[in-house]
Amino acid sequence: MNQFIIVFMFLTIVSSFGFSNLSYGQGTGTAGGVNVEGSWYLGEGLKDGDYFEYSMCEIDLNDCAPIKLKMWIKGTISHETETLWDVRVVIIDGNKIIKGSWGLGKTSPEPITFDDDLFHYAIAFKSSLAWLGAFATGTEGDRIHGPQKFTAPAWGKIGAIGGAQLIPIREETIIVPAGTVDTIVVGWYSGDWNEIWIVDNFPYPVKAITYTWITTGIPPIMHQYTLLDYQENVMDDPFKDVVETIPKEELFGCTTEFPNYIGKHVTTKPNHTILVQYNYAPEFPMEGCNIDWKINFMNPYNDIEFIDQLHYDIWVLDEDGNKLRSYAEDLGKTELFNGFGQVHILLPVEEDAGLVRYVIFVHGTGPEYEIPDAKMGGYVTIEIEIDKNPLYEKSIVTTPTTQDLDEKSNEIPSWIKNNAGWWADGSIDDDSFIQGLQFLIKEGIMQIPPTTQGIGSGTNEIPSWIKNNAGWWADGSIDDDSFIQGLQFLIKEGIMTISS
Repeated sequence: MNQFIIVFMFLTIVSSFGFSNLSYGQGTGTAGGVNVEGSWYLGEGLKDGDYFEYSMCEIDLNDCAPIKLKMWIKGTISHETETLWDVRVVIIDGNKIIKGSWGLGKTSPEPITFDDDLFHYAIAFKSSLAWLGAFATGTEGDRIHGPQKFTAPAWGKIGAIGGAQLIPIREETIIVPAGTVDTIVVGWYSGDWNEIWIVDNFPYPVKAITYTWITTGIPPIMHQYTLLDYQENVMDDPFKDVVETIPKEELFGCTTEFPNYIGKHVTTKPNHTILVQYNYAPEFPMEGCNIDWKINFMNPYNDIEFIDQLHYDIWVLDEDGNKLRSYAEDLGKTELFNGFGQVHILLPVEEDAGLVRYVIFVHGTGPEYEIPDAKMGGYVTIEIEIDKNPLYEKSIVTTPTTQDLDEKSNEIPSWIKNNAGWWADGSIDDDSFIQGLQFLIKEGIMQIPPTTQGIGSGTNEIPSWIKNNAGWWADGSIDDDSFIQGLQFLIKEGIMTISS
């Protein structure tokens, strides 16, 4: 362990990763114990100033769609009768960036307190990166749940998957984006090897891939993650310039509670090979908000038997049956996959108010990375009335890309230019453009130099030269500073009011 610390400190100086080429010495790894002295527990070596960045997925979080997790150990905080690690967190989930904090336990550093909008991510963290805390914690003297030795034949029994033993399997040198590391692999066998790579005196595993327990077929991934970056002694907040995206529920007045669901049981057309039990809420979704879908795929001749290994999608069709939109394609995929026959997703409404035809489309069944058996394919059509949302104008604020969200620069994000272009060519009116700018400036997404607020006079008409500037800025003919000067004019003249 001391050798690990010395090597680690030396490499911190010469490596930009601060995490590379850690060595245990040579040993022969065998199933049920590895010939390496030392032990490990979740949180071992965790300290103030540690910074971690992981790519991770967890099956109950959007069917294991990958997210990026960034954590910085700021220090400690008091919570009731205990002391917790005070952790600042940034989550990048698709085109969303969520910034907040959670309190991690000292005995096992998993979330005990967390911000409301981090709830689902905290649960996924506990079920993946902190999963080994159920077997190895910092409680000295606890033979069952305390630090676990690498030479031990087993670390415990995993009752949820038929009593398989969690065991040290082997030594292995691996390369992850954070560096090259010598690891001990622990895991269990349940039709295939589930493996987690740990490093002595390092708080969290550096890599993992585990699978759900099923009796037939190829199991889907339960959780998977990789360490992208690790730094020590980070004293200044690394997230101070990160801009959090505003939840659309707040921006568009969307409901987050779904007490009443509408649903039916329908067999897929044309061959009635699958019984689809679907429920959605609310009954009348609003523009710009989410539809909460709960879908079960069942055997039509046995309504308690699920159809697993589903290749499916949710489409939007026009009245002539032409596909307008694919949810899988919105996520950058060709199709969606579910290993259990039970789906729970939040589908964003991007359609205008009126009757919208949603289609649950099954491509077929079979292992995730193989061509599905189309004989089990089919579709179910659901018509849903979408309500008008006065707070939603999809032409005011467009969705930023993940690259935009991950930037820490003070430049105006490029996606805002779309709004300026639409305003310049008359696609949206003055009020809509002003409302969009007010939101962007108030939330710190667009940076405007300090400007004295005017009180307004007359009709407060926007001069035509500002609209011309907006069009030129949108197509790149003028730079950001020139466009900002126009916005400063609007503020000084009282045409646009920005609250403190």
